[in-house]
Amino acid sequence: MKFLVTAGLCATLSTSALAEGGFVLTSPDIAEGQELDNQFILNGFGCEGGNVSPALEWSGVPEGTKSLALTVYDPDAPTGSGWWHWVAFNIPANINSLAQGAGSADGDMPESTIQISTDFGVPGYGGACPPAGEVHRYQFKVHALGVKTLGLDENASAALVGFMTGANTIATAELTAVYTR
Repeated sequence: MKFLVTAGLCATLSTSALAEGGFVLTSPDIAEGQELDNQFILNGFGCEGGNVSPALEWSGVPEGTKSLALTVYDPDAPTGSGWWHWVAFNIPANINSLAQGAGSADGDMPESTIQISTDFGVPGYGGACPPAGEVHRYQFKVHALGVKTLGLDENASAALVGFMTGANTIATAELTAVYTR
């Protein structure tokens, strides 16, 4: 099953809709609404996962896209403001995938990409690790932006990157996985 997210609306896409060029995010590692495998779970905070970022692929990037931003967010974290697991921006518009592990500490992100510190306090991907007994959603989003750069550096907060991303988004493709322990 594929999903298209644009202008805040989510719709299931048929094969014919995909052929028409909707902006779509997929992964060989994670699936919409499915449980994350242990390799994508944090190794810390009581979790014992691999803390490896999943491979991501996107297609149908809209015309006028000058760069991309990637966010992974847990809206269910008991913080009052959710939890940022991965924030990267200034991804060149011609990039259409990230390999498994690209966002990990020794990963290989595209040139010019900036990864900022997440709510774990370090840049790059931080895996899922909800409180015991809770099911959390992990929203993987690729944002097509109408600007080449966000004009921010690695010291920007996730909230500031989110604001600048929102102000410059043409379209967003989303894939949401879940995890419980």
